Amino acid sequence: MESAQDIARELGAHAESFCRAYLPNGRSAGGYWQIADVSGAAGGSLAIRLQASGGRLAGKWQDYATGERGDLLDLIPHLTNARSFGEVMREARSFLGKPDLVRVAPTPAADTSRKPDLTKREKAARLFASAQALAGTLGERYLRNRDINRLGSCLRFHKQSYAISHETGERLVLPALLAAITDNAGQVTGVARTWLDVERGAVADIESPKRVMGTLYGNAVRFEGVGNVLGCGEGIETMLSVGTALPKLPIAACLTATHLGLFEVPDGVEQVWVFRDNDEAGRRGTLHLRERLREAGRSIRVREIVPVLGDFNDDLSAWGADALRTRLRFDLGAGMDEFA
Repeated sequence: MESAQDIARELGAHAESFCRAYLPNGRSAGGYWQIADVSGAAGGSLAIRLQASGGRLAGKWQDYATGERGDLLDLIPHLTNARSFGEVMREARSFLGKPDLVRVAPTPAADTSRKPDLTKREKAARLFASAQALAGTLGERYLRNRDINRLGSCLRFHKQSYAISHETGERLVLPALLAAITDNAGQVTGVARTWLDVERGAVADIESPKRVMGTLYGNAVRFEGVGNVLGCGEGIETMLSVGTALPKLPIAACLTATHLGLFEVPDGVEQVWVFRDNDEAGRRGTLHLRERLREAGRSIRVREIVPVLGDFNDDLSAWGADALRTRLRFDLGAGMDEFA
């Protein structure tokens, strides 16, 4: 009987056909099939390699927003009704035109006492609800170590958050800073996890120490403020650095440059101040956001502010909150003062 590895390799050999069949909302670009996430929505954060190259296998994928990665077998449970290992293998073999060699126990009659499987959104909401308030925790220490003073109720701390090593498959249990991702209705759609090192009070030294559970597309980690101006950017630390200098400014951390471009700006916002990272990805994300607002017919003024160093946390750590505030006033003018 062929192993899961054998089947995954065969699926990879037919990667483009697989993508066109199961991921019709994606697009082919530069030897990769691009989609938003494992749900198959249109977007560009998750890339699937279509051809083997440089010793790297076809069919392998990575979600650059969450750090998740895997092969085509790993996508099948997200795209079909297959849940168990046997069902996933049967679906894969069916796609490959192979006879079903996997014995799957017959599905029992509906059991109304069985709890339904939770969606990733529901799992994210439960994880966030199970965490503790941030004050006095390692999560707060981590942010203070980065000279950040602006916090919020969307941040919590979890003493024991699970992470899977992509290299070894080992299940790790580490403390984590959690940030609730919400939509414009205020509903939790996901949670951003930053695993932490207890001794250093810094990001844990593991592969992909920052990952997202749930739905990020169009949504963000939000911090309340006053007025009809919204500050947007990429990372949580970047936006909280701006928030440290401008404590009354409503801010939204979209977590990646791609999702900055995909962010759904709430109704009632008259200006968007984009505090982008000082790189090409940040520039493209800002441009995409502008284009989407224009195509939607929304007359929202978008102002683009770029840090001196790599991002605004670098600027904050280098020169302090007062200097950052002075520099932002130079870029934004006196209209900034109501948020200081």
